[in-house]
Amino acid sequence: MQYDVTLRINYAYSQPTMHTRNLLRLLPRDIPGLQNIHDWTLALTPRPSEQVWFTDFFRNPVASAVWHDPIEEVKITLAFRAERHGEAPRLALASPLSQLPADLAACRDAGPESPLHFTASSRRVPILTKINAFARDQLTPGMSARDAVRAIGHAIHEEMTYSADATDVDTTVEEAFDTRAGVCQDFSHIMISALRGVGIPAAYVSGFLRTYPPPGKEKLVGVDAMHAWVRAWAGPETGWVEFDPTNDQFAGSDYIVIGYGRDYDDVAPVRGSMRGAGDQDSDQSVDVAVVA
Repeated sequence: MQYDVTLRINYAYSQPTMHTRNLLRLLPRDIPGLQNIHDWTLALTPRPSEQVWFTDFFRNPVASAVWHDPIEEVKITLAFRAERHGEAPRLALASPLSQLPADLAACRDAGPESPLHFTASSRRVPILTKINAFARDQLTPGMSARDAVRAIGHAIHEEMTYSADATDVDTTVEEAFDTRAGVCQDFSHIMISALRGVGIPAAYVSGFLRTYPPPGKEKLVGVDAMHAWVRAWAGPETGWVEFDPTNDQFAGSDYIVIGYGRDYDDVAPVRGSMRGAGDQDSDQSVDVAVVA
């Protein structure tokens, strides 16, 4: 499936800001066997005084932009075409959950794809006793790691209520779990905590999801949003699988990956600093359009 994706993010400052610096983890990436990016453009207005491109440890493309002169707004426009492949058919070779500790102990890979980076607590995803107990309630004897991913993701989907008003970007995993409400970031952080708690390496995925209009209605432009889901390691034979607890499904051809990390902090779309006073307003629009 091919998609044309457009993202616009606008920041407006009530007072001119000095020395504004941003790290942008918005650029799409080629992932062998999963997706190909044919072309992309990233436009920043006003034009930065300095702009540098690099790749972080997890192979996510990053743009660093700096404005030395006072500015009152920043406009970010990203456009690209992505070809997303569905999950290839796999043999039932996922490790039994009881085998994962031995599989991880035998792992000698320290590169970006290594599951060893995704087993412990991170700043935004602590391993909590209450979430660990919830996860273990979903397991059955002899269950494979992949089936455990599905069971825990499904249970989180059933237990949680999607609510954009219940949380914000700084809401903790514990707060979202206690209220049983949140957005895709909260669903994903809770699932990552649950998986790591039972010994399954789990990562945070930032990207885009194709959405569908109500029956009989045309799709509106710009009403999509960035999305988050979970990447889990099911053993050395199966490798990584991706599951979306918000929508209770394994990620398929409707999902476009932007970045992988231990939690949201590793793949925050825009992160930066500035020197100034006053308030900041922002708005965002996303359009994911199927290429005929």
